[in-house]
Amino acid sequence: MTVTSAPTAPARPGGERSLLDLVLRARELSILGALVVLVAATAIANPRFLSAQGIEDIFLNASILALLAIGQTLVVITRNIDLSVGSVVGLVAFVTGKYVSEAGHSLLAAVLLGLAIGAVCGLVNGLLVSLCGVPALVVTLGTLYVIQGLDHYLAHGQQINAADVPQSLLDLGSGNVLGVPYLPLIAVLVMLAVGYYLRSYPSGREFYAIGSNPEAARLAGVPIRRRVLTAYVMSGLLAGVAGVLWLARFGTVIADNAHGWELKVVSAVVVGGVAIVGGVGTVYGAALGALLLTTIGSVLVVLKVNSFWQDALIGFLLLLAISVDRLLAVRMTRVLRRRNARHAP
Repeated sequence: MTVTSAPTAPARPGGERSLLDLVLRARELSILGALVVLVAATAIANPRFLSAQGIEDIFLNASILALLAIGQTLVVITRNIDLSVGSVVGLVAFVTGKYVSEAGHSLLAAVLLGLAIGAVCGLVNGLLVSLCGVPALVVTLGTLYVIQGLDHYLAHGQQINAADVPQSLLDLGSGNVLGVPYLPLIAVLVMLAVGYYLRSYPSGREFYAIGSNPEAARLAGVPIRRRVLTAYVMSGLLAGVAGVLWLARFGTVIADNAHGWELKVVSAVVVGGVAIVGGVGTVYGAALGALLLTTIGSVLVVLKVNSFWQDALIGFLLLLAISVDRLLAVRMTRVLRRRNARHAP
């Protein structure tokens, strides 16, 4: 992981910055190493795990979770959280499916509708948190239940069947370009775009400044409310995209699709090295966290392990990641204090 600060923050000495980058990037490398070990061990136990179809299924299943984790990262690094993303995915998948199945609209119309619904949900969350000052946990937990209720009201127990969905939309979920499935390709492109923005643009680095020290960011002239609002709108937009891709991937949709995914998304983000207290983390780590959790689920299925243990293992990884973040923060604080003392006149 990398720590990015506001452009107005005082520069750290080269040695301190290198040390921080080295320690924090080690978290992403450790996740990658865990993935390699997990896949290798499972392949030894069951060689069919590494079949072309098996690998493709893992990346397809991880793509939607990775998109949600990228959006969640933008929110978490500002010291907030968005628990409504799972319900937004379910609402977008059902409403979009009903829209295209009844009117026969095109793929573009489905995507635009999904983006619009996601953006509205994100805007509501962002306005309540940034302008009204309501705690993010309270706001997004409330909108989670409101959106779920709206979804069930609109569904009335109905189900969208794959036979009613336009083929162009289904092709988005199953098609590929040069052998690479569309869904992982979309997730990677979004990850690279958001990661580049956060690291290379002053406005992107301001997200980290808010999470690191909101008061210092305010004194430095960072538009905190605008950045927090932007984070929530982006999270909503990506949840909207994920909802459309959910419909394209599975075809058959009911009202409570993606139920409970909000905790899975938060787990992917935290396991991926994004500090729950804000200011630290990258979208690359969050995407790796999503891939790790998805791979664990596939491994447990291949090994015929009870699904209960998947939830237990995810909970354990979440606690472990939070503990490691805390230990790293304490350790780095001590190291930097010693270095500052040595550099002091």
